[in-house]
Amino acid sequence: MTGNYESNYRESIENPEAFWGRAAEDVLWYKKYTRVLDDSKKPFYRWFSGGEMNTCYNCVDYHVESGRGEQTAIIYDSPITGTIKRYSYKELQDQVARFAGILSKRGANKGDRVIIYMPMIPEAVFAMLACARLGVIHSVVFGGFAPNELAVRIDDAKPKMMISASCGLEGKKVIEYKPLLDKAIELAQHKPANCIIYQREQATAPLISGRDLDWVEEMAGAEPHDCVPVLTTDPLYILYTSGTTGLPKGIVRDNGGHAVALKWSMKNVYDVKPGDVFWAASDVGWVVGHSYIVYAPLFNGSTTILYEGKPVGTPDAGAFWRVISEHNVKALFTAPTAFRAIKKEDPQGEYKKKYDISCLKYLFLAGERLDPDTYHWATDLLNIPVIDHWWQTETGWAIAANCMGLEPLPLKAGSPTKPAPGYQVEILDDAGNKVKNGAEGVVAIKLPLPPGTLPTLWQNDDKYKESYLETYPGYYFTGDGGHYDEDGYLFIMGRVDDVINVAGHRLSTGTMEEVISMHPDVAECAVIGAADDFKGQLPLGFIVLKEGAKKDEKAIVGELIQMIRERIGAVAAFKQAIQVKRLPKTRSGKILRGTMRKIADGKDFQIPSTIDDPVVLDEIREGLKTIGYAKK
Repeated sequence: MTGNYESNYRESIENPEAFWGRAAEDVLWYKKYTRVLDDSKKPFYRWFSGGEMNTCYNCVDYHVESGRGEQTAIIYDSPITGTIKRYSYKELQDQVARFAGILSKRGANKGDRVIIYMPMIPEAVFAMLACARLGVIHSVVFGGFAPNELAVRIDDAKPKMMISASCGLEGKKVIEYKPLLDKAIELAQHKPANCIIYQREQATAPLISGRDLDWVEEMAGAEPHDCVPVLTTDPLYILYTSGTTGLPKGIVRDNGGHAVALKWSMKNVYDVKPGDVFWAASDVGWVVGHSYIVYAPLFNGSTTILYEGKPVGTPDAGAFWRVISEHNVKALFTAPTAFRAIKKEDPQGEYKKKYDISCLKYLFLAGERLDPDTYHWATDLLNIPVIDHWWQTETGWAIAANCMGLEPLPLKAGSPTKPAPGYQVEILDDAGNKVKNGAEGVVAIKLPLPPGTLPTLWQNDDKYKESYLETYPGYYFTGDGGHYDEDGYLFIMGRVDDVINVAGHRLSTGTMEEVISMHPDVAECAVIGAADDFKGQLPLGFIVLKEGAKKDEKAIVGELIQMIRERIGAVAAFKQAIQVKRLPKTRSGKILRGTMRKIADGKDFQIPSTIDDPVVLDEIREGLKTIGYAKK
């Protein structure tokens, strides 16, 4: 699929059957689909209905049969344990087929569910692919999730069994998983029949007789299992994401559309070819890990890196450069938070000078908004395209991107460029009318969504419609606000509830964060809308200073107030900011602005189960008290 961006994009919107039908020729089907796009049950669109295939076959066996068996499929790099291990496609096939044999022997069949609660080790990937091999629906839960949150997912998915490890590693800390798993099963009403536990040398988990099985012992006598044909519309996995009610939503991903979209994206979004080394520095517990650590690179016949470490501290701010240099990485995909962490520790980029990273052609950033300061810092440091692209757990791949494999477009700081083929992205006002370029509004995607996106929520079609389709009929509601500029470039300014109302003026906290991040002493920042009796809401800033910043907090805050007044105007009413050591974040790097807002407003809140370090919230609360907030 070649040609310029505009012609590809136009065809994908005007004639999606032809566009995606051509892309589907790259996928191996046991039985070809009868319809590319099935719109017979609107708004539940299905792609490639009537076909049969197997995701694991397309990821593993196909490459072995095509002569790539000796090529490296997975590089496991763990600076925490000092381990580097490589698995060829043939070795991956052996591990996956035998583990699929264990699952089958223990009663997991096509359509059953299995929950995977694992750290960043190769066995997590083997487990995911083994489930796909059998048509078993996997649900990966981030290792170390709190027991009550895991219990909620157990009761929703009703898994036949659990797959876990004795522990995960967070820097120098050993997080024992088994007590968390046992507590979750105790809390859940549904009781899985078995738990398969991989024992790591850093901790040994006690096994419950009759229920728990040792991974290594089971594998010793395992018989390999062939791939099982499944319908293209059968679910591949369930991935739970936060819901507005506090209950998780089970995002469903099907087999056929997922394979077509992800394989297409590797070539056309990321410009990664078979044999190239691709590194998504994320976790298999998040959607990025599903899509771009496991499935997309393996669909594509590329080499993927499974990294058990951090951008800083394992051992230093040169960790990423070491991995890129040592493993010949062509494209790196990570979150802006990772680069802000590197920038904070090593603002001059001294660690990079120790390594030859000339192999790196692209840096892709996603998962949160890429502020222009970080964009420019990374661009100046690396002298390669730094590509912001925007997507969601629900979509599974990029909604908007600069498609490097099609036609690279000029880059703009703060913009993920233009919608990827298949996504008709429009900016709507509160009444659902399209707004002109330059005007802020809600970002919505005209139906149907392209292949690879969620067809529904797990066993909850009504919630799917309520959450995503009813706000603007005929559109998928993204929950994000943004605008197009005069060149048709898309700008995403954050969640709609991050748009604050100051005396009737709708203001984007993302715009304010852009201004604050321009200050030479600011490493990272967040702006929330705090309740105000007079103006409804007032913006409140939180700043993390760079190492070695010489000015005091009062002077820097004064300069920030002036910068926002100059760039946004007095209407922003930005008058307060506090310095903090760090911002509260989820383990995937998203700033917990909603929780910060509740603390500032003195409202009750629950500590999110996804938080990286709960102690940070106490620091935020104490800081807010000094300026008259967080009264509770």
